[in-house]
Amino acid sequence: LETGTGFPFTINNSTGWIVVASELDREVVDFYNFGVEAQDQGNPPMASSASVSVTILDVNDNSPEFTQREYSARLNEDAAVGTSVLTVSAVDRDANSVITYQISSGNTRNRFSITSQSGGGLISLALPLDYKLERQYLLTIAASDGTRQDTAQVVVNVTDANTHRPVFQSSHYTVNVNEDRPVGTTVVVISATDEDTGENARITYLMEDSIPQFRIAADTGAVTTQMELDYEDQVSYTLAITARDNGIPQKSDTTYLEILVSDVNDNAPQFLRDSYQGSIYEDVPAFTSVLQVSATDRDSGLNGRVFYTFQGGEDGDGDFIIESTSGIVRTLRRLDRENVPFYTLRAFAVDKGIPARRTPVEIQVTVLDVNDNPPVFERDEFDIFVEENSPIGLVVARITATDPDEGTNAQIMYQIVEGNIPEVFQLDIFSGELTALADLDYESKAEYVMVVQATSAPLVSRATVHVRLRDVNDNSPQLKNFEILFNNYITNRSGSFPGGVIGRIPAHDPDVSDSLTYAFEQGNELSLVLLDPRSGDLRLSPALDNNRPLEAVMRVSVSDGVHSATAQCTLRVTVITDEMLSSSITLRLADMSQERFLSPLLSRFLEGVAAVLATPRHRVVLFNIQTDTDVGAARILNVSLSAEQPGPGARFFSSEELQERLYLNRSLLAAASAQRVLPFDDNVCLREPCENYMRCVSVLQFDSSAPFLASDTILFRPIRPVPGLRCRCPPGFTGDYCETEIDLCYSSPCGAHGRCRSREGGYTCECHEDFTGE
Repeated sequence: LETGTGFPFTINNSTGWIVVASELDREVVDFYNFGVEAQDQGNPPMASSASVSVTILDVNDNSPEFTQREYSARLNEDAAVGTSVLTVSAVDRDANSVITYQISSGNTRNRFSITSQSGGGLISLALPLDYKLERQYLLTIAASDGTRQDTAQVVVNVTDANTHRPVFQSSHYTVNVNEDRPVGTTVVVISATDEDTGENARITYLMEDSIPQFRIAADTGAVTTQMELDYEDQVSYTLAITARDNGIPQKSDTTYLEILVSDVNDNAPQFLRDSYQGSIYEDVPAFTSVLQVSATDRDSGLNGRVFYTFQGGEDGDGDFIIESTSGIVRTLRRLDRENVPFYTLRAFAVDKGIPARRTPVEIQVTVLDVNDNPPVFERDEFDIFVEENSPIGLVVARITATDPDEGTNAQIMYQIVEGNIPEVFQLDIFSGELTALADLDYESKAEYVMVVQATSAPLVSRATVHVRLRDVNDNSPQLKNFEILFNNYITNRSGSFPGGVIGRIPAHDPDVSDSLTYAFEQGNELSLVLLDPRSGDLRLSPALDNNRPLEAVMRVSVSDGVHSATAQCTLRVTVITDEMLSSSITLRLADMSQERFLSPLLSRFLEGVAAVLATPRHRVVLFNIQTDTDVGAARILNVSLSAEQPGPGARFFSSEELQERLYLNRSLLAAASAQRVLPFDDNVCLREPCENYMRCVSVLQFDSSAPFLASDTILFRPIRPVPGLRCRCPPGFTGDYCETEIDLCYSSPCGAHGRCRSREGGYTCECHEDFTGE
């Protein structure tokens, strides 16, 4: 036998038995074919060969072996019963081996079955799966050849079947979003649930309709803005949102999302016009409507509710108000076009949002004129100066008024309404030119006073016009004969002589602008009277301070530089003695003044007194003229005089005799002097000036310091009687006011045999018993 190494047979070279030399393994070699040679021992040996075929018969010495130790499979839970899961395969090296398969463990709830098919084990779904109960099965599969077996692991993963669709919690969602939210703001997150798992439960969100203002995140369902929202453009949006799973086949659910845009105060009120114009008459009453403004606000609710105000704007210094709800602009008080003809107001439309928005608008109001202002003269009084003798027809002035009104309301007409009678001037009705219609003479009338009227119908104004003539030197000075009556009372008191100005020359020039010069032409060679040539002031020479009477006649001239006049000046010096004064009386003349008495009644009065007393006129001496100040408004003049009796001896009438004669003949005196004489009132004690029963005693004194009195023809030096009195206490009283009573019994006036008893104003004596007498 020729074999190689490891040949499992040997042949006994003697017997020819072929024996198994090593272990046979059919699964390795199941057939041997070899040659056998028989050779003898001859020489040459002879041999013969034969071919031997050995077939190895199988014995069950091999276990089945799975081709994989582990298997895995995926199966949807909705797989139908009988669905093949997978085929496991085991190999048995033995020949003619029949392998059977079975599930030895892990077949929970007997969900699976296995059958032998085509040498493999086909695992099939025996009962429906439920992913929620078991998501994985770990099956142990046994492959058996009847004696021997092998096992393998089969992992069956149950996959979720897309059995559930996504479900929204609601079929309709409503959310609110403020219109001022920025782009990218998440409005809401819409979510659906899917009871599946994995891809079947992975939901994708999408919007069915393309609404450019929003987008939805496919993974999260977050709805965000991708454009700015505007409540005023669109107040709500309805989105159809679909939730779709990723299972096969895909399942979905749809819900509707209503997005309500909430208004915010993002719009300021807008006026219907850029500006407003109106007009109104100035005389309308307060609260008259001028115009109405109107504004709208695109916002809603309080954000869009508009009211109107001038606050923070311009209301014409309070002349206007605006109604907050209607926007009607009204006057608050009476207007005056002449003060403010045009208003530029600034109002605001304000909404009620928080914070409030406001919009300004300009309101122009024109105040229309009414004739509510009278013409106004520049002054209430006009002073117009015109030279006398100006030609007739001369325009002496232009008197105009202004009217703050306008147009026809400001047309003015002029006229003279008072003071032009006779018609000396004419006032032009339109221009106000004042023209002279007659000769103007300063000396005849130096001033014309007229009332002119400016009319803007029906309103008028008046002004007073003073036309003052300027004097020109067309008249001569006027000078009358005059007297200087100097009553010289010689007393022991020094300084009684009048050393100052006693008066002035009574010259008059109708031309008031003339400057006069004065001079003595003759009769004053001894300078008894001192004259100021510029002012005409007169003084007496100190040489007259003696006790000698004097009469001097002088000639005086006065000149205005062009014209001149002369007159006679008589100086009479009368020496007043105490005898005259003590024998004097004072007459009271009714309704008389000092000036009127001196000129021209003095001469007639002296003649009348002389006639009543039957004495020459030069023997009547009048030394005082004085207005009675104790009688209030009554015009009574006190005239003091004395008179010498006729005949030789030069004796003065006594005061009592003068009173009697003049009072009894007062009717004759009144007729002769043209003056009414009142009853005497010389005694100051008649008024009972003393109090507390004091006795009044009259005391008469005289004062020579009074100034000269002047009229147009006389300078008179008065000697003033100064009536005085003394008050003496009644018996039994003393003191400044007789307030202290004296005890007159103090000195025992009743003697030793009498008793003194005091009484008011004296005492009484009472005699003791057995005594009598005063």
